[in-house]
Amino acid sequence: MPEPPVLKPLMGADLRRRAVALQELMDADDADLAMLERTYARFPLVNAVVSGWRGVYRREILPRARRSRIRVLDIGCGGGDISRTIARSLQRDGLVADVVGADIDPRAVRWAAEADEHRLVDWRCASSGELAAAGELFDVVLSNHLLHHLSAARLDDLLDDSARLTAPGGIAVHSDIARSRTAYRLFDAATLPLARNVLAGSFIREDGLISIRRSYTAAELAAVAPEGWRVQRRMPARLLLVREAPDARS
Repeated sequence: MPEPPVLKPLMGADLRRRAVALQELMDADDADLAMLERTYARFPLVNAVVSGWRGVYRREILPRARRSRIRVLDIGCGGGDISRTIARSLQRDGLVADVVGADIDPRAVRWAAEADEHRLVDWRCASSGELAAAGELFDVVLSNHLLHHLSAARLDDLLDDSARLTAPGGIAVHSDIARSRTAYRLFDAATLPLARNVLAGSFIREDGLISIRRSYTAAELAAVAPEGWRVQRRMPARLLLVREAPDARS
């Protein structure tokens, strides 16, 4: 199985500005399928540590689900671990909801569907634009580690689509990494000992370091976000881009 080299700490990496010219290895059309699938399989471990979705679930998803049956959309779901985690949490709490995981990459959708043994999620190979054009509405629209992958034009499209997809009284929450030298060093130090065992044969370490370099600071994200969106800082090294849709009665 081909494997990227174990990177040494890039102490000279310039984190003062976004490294938009860098491309994550897993985004390549010809990315090695075995490595891609091993990356999907390791995402639950990584996201459990760094993504902070338990807090979003408690603050935003759980209260809405307790009021009525809700629909949740995970845009750019990748291997689907966030979608599955939310669906399992709702089931555990005795709540009924419809969870949709959508991605434009058929490899990701196929893997996510196969990993969903209990069929908790409705998997779609579709873009946010296609879902919005179809008139779909969701009480919660979310994404995880998607914003830093996008060009400026695609980011604008995603946020416009998200607004169209959010039902009255609903919320859109896009979670991503906050770029900083501290975040870069911590991820580098935490993943280096795992590079030849737990993370071996995956893109997680190399792409994680690239992701941090491509990510926004809070000020940068606030500067490009349209009116109606707000940036929240969360630990560890998290940014949430949030938009609450007006209630139909207001």
